[in-house]
Amino acid sequence: MRELTDRALDVARAKGATYADIRIVRRETQSIEMKNGIVETLSLVDVSGFGVRVIADGAWGFASSSRLEKADIDHVAALAVAIAKASAISKKGDVNLGPAESHVDTYKTPIQIDPFAVPLEDKIDYLARADKEARAVGGVRVVDGALSFQRETKTFASTEGSYIEQTLVETGGGIVVTAVAEGEVQQRSYPNSFGRHQGTAGYEFLSAWDLPGNARRLAEEAVALLSAPQCPSGKRTIILDGPQLGLQIHESCGHPIELDRVYGTEAAYAGTSFLTPEKYRNFRYGSDLVNIVSDSVTPGGLGTYGYDDEGVPAQKTDIIKKGQFVGYLTSRESAQELRKTHPDAPERSNGAMRADGWSRTPIIRMNNVSLLPGEWTLDDLIADTDDGIYMVTNKSWSIDDKRLNFQFGTELAYEVKGGKLGKILKNATYTGITPQFWAGCDAICNKDHWHVWGTVNCGKGQPGQTAHTAHGAAPTRFRNVQVGVMKG
Repeated sequence: MRELTDRALDVARAKGATYADIRIVRRETQSIEMKNGIVETLSLVDVSGFGVRVIADGAWGFASSSRLEKADIDHVAALAVAIAKASAISKKGDVNLGPAESHVDTYKTPIQIDPFAVPLEDKIDYLARADKEARAVGGVRVVDGALSFQRETKTFASTEGSYIEQTLVETGGGIVVTAVAEGEVQQRSYPNSFGRHQGTAGYEFLSAWDLPGNARRLAEEAVALLSAPQCPSGKRTIILDGPQLGLQIHESCGHPIELDRVYGTEAAYAGTSFLTPEKYRNFRYGSDLVNIVSDSVTPGGLGTYGYDDEGVPAQKTDIIKKGQFVGYLTSRESAQELRKTHPDAPERSNGAMRADGWSRTPIIRMNNVSLLPGEWTLDDLIADTDDGIYMVTNKSWSIDDKRLNFQFGTELAYEVKGGKLGKILKNATYTGITPQFWAGCDAICNKDHWHVWGTVNCGKGQPGQTAHTAHGAAPTRFRNVQVGVMKG
């Protein structure tokens, strides 16, 4: 690889680049999907290629190819420089990357069991056992199960002297149970919505979540929802479980802190952000209990890696501290842009640039954006709630482009009365405005209830890119929230 990376960088320099980097990426993905005991999807995808990113005449250029050969290396590196020079015609200013990043290192996801070494029959049997348990419950119409495994091998090199090799391994799985009665359809997902929960780990990840051991409970809940009363409407106290809170963090905290959205370079696909630069270190985001961090070092998180795709080391950044907004997710370039108006802002990027494979240029992406745990046990939190609703597992979501006004629905909810869980409620929804909602946070469960929940479908950018992100969360209580119903 070193010969190829050196060649690309040399060609880029010779063509006039003042900076260049190359990423060589191989991604192997295995997916298994089962429906009602029948394997419907079995795929093994192995793709590889490289992308070259350069600065020439003060502007960016990028090109890529799936052919890892010397002639293609030369062509792509030259093409990236030509694109940069063409782009420079309409530039507003020269790209400034700030201090150089020079690192020679390797990083591998710590795993116990290589998921690609586990026999296919064992994986199918694992899903089949969960499927059998769920379909043993009367009223269940459909059981969907899925397993997913990914190994990404990346080599990064730059003209600043970096040469970084990384191997990132992911394992995920989940089950969705659908129950049907006359005029009514309800579903329950486990361990998370979107069909599965995923983390950077080996095959041992599945043992911790035990799909077969939870499938029957899940099916019973789906059937119970068919005859459950509707969630009431009005201003209420709510408790969100970990998976639902993870999505709440993702949509109302994670996206608005992406600095490219703030500066308008990410506007068409996913909108901009209400967290405009004058709010930096000068805006109350939530109550004093709200402490949110961004990091790429939490073990098992989908946003955990050694270096981002600009070669910046993994690190931890305060985003919200005691309710005050204190930090963005940055790239090397946007960190320098922020310092134009806030000279006290960090000079270094916090390592949040990632690309979806070899054919896309890196953009600012969430890594692990997490609400730090509090002091409560879940039992004590419920006991302390006289009248409220406990909401479990996301079912639907909607939020505006600036990430202010939102609505979420959950698969399952419980009435909380007199400090005890009561009857099951269906079609629970809640709405809010981001800073007002987080201002109502008055209790967070402790580290024993805290987990990093994986999100595998975060879309952003044009051309579109899908990122894997994660959000540490524990059950959390919010006061004075507007609760509604999905249907009358």
